[in-house]
Amino acid sequence: MLYERIRNLREDKDLTQTDVANYLHISQRTYSRYENDERAIPIEILSMLADFHNTSVDYLIGRTDVITPYLLSK
Repeated sequence: MLYERIRNLREDKDLTQTDVANYLHISQRTYSRYENDERAIPIEILSMLADFHNTSVDYLIGRTDVITPYLLSK
């Protein structure tokens, strides 16, 4: 589910893999491997992806279907 969700979020914004890879400071090939489930996504990258797509890590990994991010308590 994770790989499908990060691909769908990227495509919904009409972004290329290179666009997202540049934001993450990784190569396009590495990002492609994440989307194609050929490589595990490190926690730091997963967190950056959630921030980039304005969602939660729980949404990305399929623990919730609520796309909006959590509100942080102060």
